[in-house]
Amino acid sequence: MKTDILIQARTSSSRFPEKVIQKIRGMTILELLIKRVKQAKFIDDIIIVTSSDSSDDIIEKITINNGVKIYRGSLENVLDRYYKACQTYKTKVIVRITGDCPLIDPQLIDLIVEKFKFLKVDYLSNTIIPKFPDGQDVEVFSFHALKTAWANATLNSEREHVTPFIYKNSSFYGQKLFNAVNYDNEEGDYSKIRMTVDYKEDFELIKALIEKGGTNLSWKSFVEIIENNDLEKVNIIYKRNQGYLKSLEND
Repeated sequence: MKTDILIQARTSSSRFPEKVIQKIRGMTILELLIKRVKQAKFIDDIIIVTSSDSSDDIIEKITINNGVKIYRGSLENVLDRYYKACQTYKTKVIVRITGDCPLIDPQLIDLIVEKFKFLKVDYLSNTIIPKFPDGQDVEVFSFHALKTAWANATLNSEREHVTPFIYKNSSFYGQKLFNAVNYDNEEGDYSKIRMTVDYKEDFELIKALIEKGGTNLSWKSFVEIIENNDLEKVNIIYKRNQGYLKSLEND
């Protein structure tokens, strides 16, 4: 089954505009992310799914310069963007990552993809019960699940954030439409640590981590840098999934 990483990215973020094109050591957040995910072993293609709005022309340029594929579609309806990207590239297994997670661990991606294919479920992620740091979020799901969500999801939060319709209608929540499993972190609960970039303070933390450890460490090694240097306080005031929670207000 053709397995592709789909990375959603746009420049018009409301909380931190143009965050994905901010630079660290001469590389944008998006380029750092692409560099990391290229190390995943069980992936066929990397596809940047961005909008057709002119503000995202720069994302297309970055994508082409880094030798990965691109799909441009709806600005707000990200579910539609994913579905049509998968149609275009004939993707059968989707690995969803957001463009504001530059330190995503490629080995973690491989572990979750392996588990998904072994269990033969519709949806597997480490986000239903999050125990990994925010910014190490990996969702894997079938094209069938995506197509079903695309055809049936009606709420704004379900179409802007791609997967809520899938996991809310899954076995994990006592529903029968999809079979879903949470990928647990056996090493402990690190869910309060932020390695994502939603705010300027998040960006400052990512810069500090790269300055101290470079760009090739594992997620656990980045956690150790944070804990050993008391860096949690840089962005601890921000909570997980603020974008999704905000979108619920418009349902």
